[in-house]
Amino acid sequence: MPPRTPKYQAIADDLSSKIRDGELSPGSTLPPQKELSSRYGVTLATLRQALKQLEDQGLLSQEPGRGTFVYPRASYELTSLRGFAEDLREQGQTVTTEIIDQSTGTPPPWAADRLGEGPSTCLERVRLVAGRPAVHQVSWVRGTDLSGADMSATSLYAALGLHGHLAHRASEVVRPGLLEEPVAGYLRRPPGEPVMLSERVTYALDDAVLVVDRATMLGSAMEIRTERAANGLSLQWSRPS
Repeated sequence: MPPRTPKYQAIADDLSSKIRDGELSPGSTLPPQKELSSRYGVTLATLRQALKQLEDQGLLSQEPGRGTFVYPRASYELTSLRGFAEDLREQGQTVTTEIIDQSTGTPPPWAADRLGEGPSTCLERVRLVAGRPAVHQVSWVRGTDLSGADMSATSLYAALGLHGHLAHRASEVVRPGLLEEPVAGYLRRPPGEPVMLSERVTYALDDAVLVVDRATMLGSAMEIRTERAANGLSLQWSRPS
């Protein structure tokens, strides 16, 4: 006889199927754990084992005091030269953008060191995945061409291309960090929560710096994924300075 499927696994399989089939939509909230355990006829411990498995798989997000949310974890692809929203939409995620700031001025030192002198455009955005904040991003763009562009539904790279600035390559460092204010407020999470911090420099065809980015990604919402081949992606691992 084939081995019996553990109860927690049967629950995880059922919920996973409902998520993938769209019966449980991204952003929706699961019923309270007591209600779910009664519905499946199992103990709370068994139910929590199933929910933990789905959370580890990136299909659920359990938030103490708030509940359990259907929140398929989005993958940030290190192998592509695209913006966050483009990566996520290609994976079938529902992505919206909130513009916090779009203005021209003098970049702060961390961006000015790369962009050099002259006015630049600051674009500060929050990316929402399935209606919930997932990424906070500050981009300093060389020049003022994008100061009046509608960036709520347009990729930064696409907007640059429309103005004759083609992105050729980018260098990026992603490291662990802790959520700080005011970004914690924008992402609606408590300060001190573990996050991933990205710093990206994008270059034009002539190797001039086009954009300097800093992004904060919620670890509960994002995962980093790469594809490796013998002659493909090269990753460098180093100790943070």
